[in-house]
Parts: sequence; structure tokens; C-alpha cells
Amino acid sequence: MSGTMIEFRANGRTALRTRRGAGYLSLPATGTGPGVLVIQEYWGLVDHIKDVADRFAAEGFVALAPDLYHGESTTHPDEAGRRMMALDIGNAGAELRGAADYLLAHDRVAGKCVGAVGFCMGGQLALAAACDHPDVFGAAVDFYGIHPAVAPKLGDLNCAVQAHFADNDGFVPIADARALVERIAAAGKRVDSHVYPAGHAFFNDARPEAYHAASAALAWQRTLAFLRAELA
Repeated sequence: MSGTMIEFRANGRTALRTRRGAGYLSLPATGTGPGVLVIQEYWGLVDHIKDVADRFAAEGFVALAPDLYHGESTTHPDEAGRRMMALDIGNAGAELRGAADYLLAHDRVAGKCVGAVGFCMGGQLALAAACDHPDVFGAAVDFYGIHPAVAPKLGDLNCAVQAHFADNDGFVPIADARALVERIAAAGKRVDSHVYPAGHAFFNDARPEAYHAASAALAWQRTLAFLRAELA
């Protein structure tokens, strides 16, 4: 890991609740770059998400992965599901806004808006954050996003969306994925959607049983191109 744990203010208070801090910040080697939030899966702020932030930094982005579970994480699916359902969506949204504000105030961040990229639970949260805070989000990327308690207000969306789904996803049926894309388009918003010959969490190279290298590589290149274009 090449980044550091930092704290930021959210909703008028400090989001720091544990000694670990409120998010993992990774900076490019030199210069300035677009800001991007990397939003966790339902496991928590695990090393895989930190690695994704580092990968963005290596590509010239200033990446911040907020710790929405406040220092806690799990490797057990049942516990991860419980944590996802117990997540206070209002507080999470305030912390995502605070994280975006932190990036925009950072002297290494270029531009007036940031991007949001989320995986699994985080994919839906990235889309919702872009809808709730259209003044600070200039792009949203949803990797197989799901959270039954989150209903993005698509009418308020003011940026383009990129979506990555799998055709053999046991958590997000492809019909549901296509329906979400259709709702975004029906709301008059720009959406760039892709379906891959893989299963859920195909981007997570820390889970060999889920990872699909070819799909992950293609999705990564599409994500970089999309964010560079939208946050230019």
C-alpha cells in the first residue's frame, strides 16, 4: 500500500471514529490529477479497495477510499451482508459528500468535480451520491452495484454514468442490471453500459473464485478512459 489513512469532515463533524481514520488516500507520483472516490464492497475498506485506489493514483488520479464501516471489515459473506443492511445510508451519504469536498480542497486535485467509482454495494452508493450531490460529482461508475435500501434519485443526476455488469451474476440478475440502465436512459441521462462474460465481483483480484482477468482488464481500461474524458 502506497497511500495513507486520513480523516475528513462530513456533515459538519469529523468522520474519524477510530484510530484508522476515515479514508485511504493515494496520490499520484507527481503533479495534479482528477479526484476520484473509490467506494467499498460490502466487505469494508479491505486491502483490495486500497489497491484499487493505488492503481488509480498510478494512473494520475488522486484517489480516496472512504471507510464507511469505520475501521471494521469482514471476510464472511453473512456478516458482510448484515453490515451492508445495517449501514446508515444517510450517514454514508454525508461521508461521501465530505470525502468529495476533501478531494476538491486538496492541492493535488485538478478540476471542479470528482468522480465516484463503486463496487458491489459501493456501485449503488456511487450512483446515489452522484444523484444527491450533482454539484461535486462529475462522473459515476457502477460496478455490479446493489443495495436494496438505496434508490438513486435519477432525475437529479447531472453527470454521465458508466456501468459494468456480468451476465452470470448471482447477486445482480442481468435483467435487473439492464432495467437500471434503462431507467437512467429514460431519465434523459447519459449512460455507457457494458456486460461481461463473468460473475459477480469479477473485478476483485483478491478473490480468485470470482475474478475474471479478461473482463477486469477491459473494464479497467474503459473506466480510465471514461473518467479522463468526463473529468477533463
